[in-house]
Amino acid sequence: MYMQTSHSTKPHVGILFGGASAEHEVSLQSAHSILAALDTSLFEPILIKITKQNSWHLLNTIDDEATPDNKLLLDVSDGTLHAADGTCITPNIMFPTLHGPFGEDGTLQGLLETTGLPYVGCGVLASAAGMDKDVTKRLLRDAGLPVAQFEVIKNAADYDSASIIKKLGLPIFVKPANMGSSVGVSKVTTAAELPDAVELARQYDKKIIIETTIIGTEVECAVLGNDNPKVSVPGRIIFTDTFYTYSAKYSGNLGTQLEIPAKLPAQVQRHVQEMALKAYSVLGCRGLARVDMFVTPKGNVIINEINTLPGFTKFSMYPQLWQASGLDYTSLITKLILLAQE
Repeated sequence: MYMQTSHSTKPHVGILFGGASAEHEVSLQSAHSILAALDTSLFEPILIKITKQNSWHLLNTIDDEATPDNKLLLDVSDGTLHAADGTCITPNIMFPTLHGPFGEDGTLQGLLETTGLPYVGCGVLASAAGMDKDVTKRLLRDAGLPVAQFEVIKNAADYDSASIIKKLGLPIFVKPANMGSSVGVSKVTTAAELPDAVELARQYDKKIIIETTIIGTEVECAVLGNDNPKVSVPGRIIFTDTFYTYSAKYSGNLGTQLEIPAKLPAQVQRHVQEMALKAYSVLGCRGLARVDMFVTPKGNVIINEINTLPGFTKFSMYPQLWQASGLDYTSLITKLILLAQE
């Protein structure tokens, strides 16, 4: 049983990882990186794995097996974790590293709110809105920020392919509305490909979003902070795949290259950073988020999506953007924990 917490006076940080979504394995990678970089002179880690069946387990290492012997029960009245051997543990701060549904979509955040425990990252509303690409685009659009044209399918058995293609053109991107890491995403170049793309997306979400293709450079900015957030330098994604696929994101340089900082004219770079901060504000984010955008050949910026719990693997854009902006990985993690306490 994990006993690091017994007599330490340092704040205990519960690193939550795993989860029930299709991004379970990505979460494990993020947790490995965060644990390796955590400043243990300041914080004491507690490793809590959430299985794909949503049971909680206290582990000695991230790769330990979840068993009945290390199962945890959470007392939501005070945030106490009760281990199978009778040990009681109360983290001072929770650091969720769960990506996708049941970790990034406001559900876990709502649970943590009921315990009163501080936690890293966005609150319930911003998390839920940021997870749903349809809701994100509507909020941004209503706030006057530019987004790509899109259509939403809520009933996969009843949609008009011809009208969708007439409005959005080809190629188009078909995505589950509530999923990240490019899971379930397809690029559709002909009308005949659309049904299979919809069926793939439907495996991950009942609501499907279809977006027009934006011709331009794909860039991302990392945002950090609560009331007075700061924005990183932009990074550019250069990929050899047809789009930024799951394997490209999490398999090192396979099919992709990151250009950090992005080689953009100074005026365009400032515009990208301003748009990232505006999007962060519109969704009511706190702690952190990554804002993904396109820069068109004319220098216009179009917001693609907001990721309220971006990947923290050694290949991930968010920590690399802050590294290039003067904030190393360990200092970034410390700052996020302090923002949670704040």
